[in-house]
Amino acid sequence: MVVAKITREDARIGMSKLVPQLERYADLIVRKGVNVKRDQEVVIRCPVERADFCRILVARAYAAGAGHVTVIWGDDVVSRLTYENVAASWFEQTPEWQRVQLDSLAEAGACFIFVEGADPAALKGIDPAKPAAASKAQNTQCRAFRHGLDFNINPWCIAGAPVAAWARQVFPDCEDDEVAVYRLWRAILSVARADGEDPEADWELHDATFEKNLRFLNGKHFDRLHYTSENGTDLVVGLNPGGIWAGGRGETPDGHPFFPNIPTEEVFTSPDCTRVDGIVHSALPLIHHGNRVDRFWLRFEAGRVVDFDAEVGRATLQSILDTDEGARRLGEAALISKNTPIRESEILFYDTLYDENASCHLALGIGFAECLEGGYDMTSAELQAAHVNHSATHVDFMIGTDDLDIVGITADGEEIPVFVNGQWGWE
Repeated sequence: MVVAKITREDARIGMSKLVPQLERYADLIVRKGVNVKRDQEVVIRCPVERADFCRILVARAYAAGAGHVTVIWGDDVVSRLTYENVAASWFEQTPEWQRVQLDSLAEAGACFIFVEGADPAALKGIDPAKPAAASKAQNTQCRAFRHGLDFNINPWCIAGAPVAAWARQVFPDCEDDEVAVYRLWRAILSVARADGEDPEADWELHDATFEKNLRFLNGKHFDRLHYTSENGTDLVVGLNPGGIWAGGRGETPDGHPFFPNIPTEEVFTSPDCTRVDGIVHSALPLIHHGNRVDRFWLRFEAGRVVDFDAEVGRATLQSILDTDEGARRLGEAALISKNTPIRESEILFYDTLYDENASCHLALGIGFAECLEGGYDMTSAELQAAHVNHSATHVDFMIGTDDLDIVGITADGEEIPVFVNGQWGWE
């Protein structure tokens, strides 16, 4: 089938027609994503290039009853200039004003919207130790902020909006930025189930689809999962006896529902971080702090990465693993069938929010309190003692090839197919 070429004029007309849909998308993020409460503080972190969409979010947040909206801007160009011109040691401390800002907002009960939109190559050539240090500093020094997100005390939602450099990467055949951004907007709305007349109702239906797989996984109480694929993956991931599989909507400890990711297709748990053995190969590129890591593998022994390599971005992968001891252990195992809108779109988004929802994935770094029975009532030390990983980072990487097989093994040795050739195999 021949697809008609979109001109700049087509894109401009298309964008004007998309405005009502963007308002519905913003409502989805505000009302389902963070599920804002009346008079609640809403914090929006957004790339300055998407100020137009941010203004829509602000308007829809107030329409939903927000008491006040705080906007925190980001800019790839400024970030790169900062990393190019500032000494590495500066990034080891988060400025006090930023710590006070984030911690005070979290302590006041704010909800947080993170608008995902960045140039995948923004920091190409930058020493990866600098953004790694900045990320570690914020995650360890903004304690109330991190605790609020890690324990789901503060509702949060990550959702995408395109910037030109990202759109050009996704659609390299586009010679015009306006055309590329328009195409990426359409793709984002489509894979996020936000392109219909009532995205909020569509998400209620989507949330119900997680229940069947969650009942199966939580009912089997698997002791471990064995992953194999033709690319060389042969990995056994141990699971916690009190582990819980989650997916779809999340909840705060007091039961307030929200959706952390728009889109989301995964069911996930936090494995036993001391019982991971074997080798795993990546299926898709990883973009981390504007640097690309591709065609990489990790070897685990007794839960810890003991060897690794990458054809592209080895130094960035090294910087992730060197964040702290927990960065060499797993905090998440997520299962996603290849039969999802993102995978079926055949678009490589070069962004973890989207690409992780096209593929089974694992994550290095911190695990989730919600994925352990009674986890919300435990301290960080108690979670670690229960083998839920602790770290200052959390980095998802995709392993879901079309031929991926996963066998669930119970404590008494029964083996049950969980995935066969990249899709659910137990049904």
